[in-house]
Amino acid sequence: MGVLVLLAAVLALLFPGFFCHIKPSLINPLLGVIMFGMGLTLRADDFRVVFMRPKDVIAGCLTQFTVMPLLAFALSKLFSLDEALTVGMILVGCCPGGTASNVITYLAKGDLALSVGMTAVSTLLAPLLTPLLVLLLAGKTVDVDVVGMLLSILWVVILPIVLGLLVKRFLPKASDKVSDYLPAVSSLAVCVIVLIVIAANAQKLLSSGLVIMFAVVLHNVCGLAIGYLIGVVLHMTQAKRRAVSIEVGMQNSGLASSLANTHFAALPMATIPGALFSVWHNISGAIVARIFASANRRP
Repeated sequence: MGVLVLLAAVLALLFPGFFCHIKPSLINPLLGVIMFGMGLTLRADDFRVVFMRPKDVIAGCLTQFTVMPLLAFALSKLFSLDEALTVGMILVGCCPGGTASNVITYLAKGDLALSVGMTAVSTLLAPLLTPLLVLLLAGKTVDVDVVGMLLSILWVVILPIVLGLLVKRFLPKASDKVSDYLPAVSSLAVCVIVLIVIAANAQKLLSSGLVIMFAVVLHNVCGLAIGYLIGVVLHMTQAKRRAVSIEVGMQNSGLASSLANTHFAALPMATIPGALFSVWHNISGAIVARIFASANRRP
């Protein structure tokens, strides 16, 4: 997936005229498809971990909704990003965990149940926490439509997940048949979102892309590192530390681009951090998974 998303970003930069005809209004439906796929893969056992190990899930989600938003705000100030890019960074930081984090945790030999539980809980909390955090961190410089953002997250995230759960419950055979194709469909949907956002902002990105790319990379890497350190401080097992690290570091950056496109249309560059994060965190996730998995093989 990392290779596919990187290829999409490069193509959008090299041939923006070819891809700029793809309408930005497609971002929300594409994100809905990804979240519907997430709903199809969730099981009752995935929520059971919340009640069996509430401290782990609460610690992980609390870290995610404090560390990542504050990191985004601090990095925006450190690199003196303009208003649009600052809003985009904050949106990424305030979003819940990404669906790819579960796959990365599995490959990293982490606690998969904890990872899926954290993703589910942070996603359910997102309609309330994401708009409020964006208001807190960006409300002094831009108008933040809290109610509108809440409704958007319910519409493009929660509703598709609920529909996926219902299909899995009442049409289990059909859901089992399509589940094998979900990773490919989700990967292609992310690629198209990246194509749309980067093609629309290619010229501006080429002129100032190194600064925002460096900020995005630091945001992700610091999130991964701090998430792991939180696990160490709380005396978690190695598998739990890996899960928390990956969950904190990997965000639902597609949602960030969707919210930026819908609620900050006057700031088109606000969609860029989400798109770049989508590219980078799949690459860094693969690297982290390789490092963790290799550590398991060492005597």
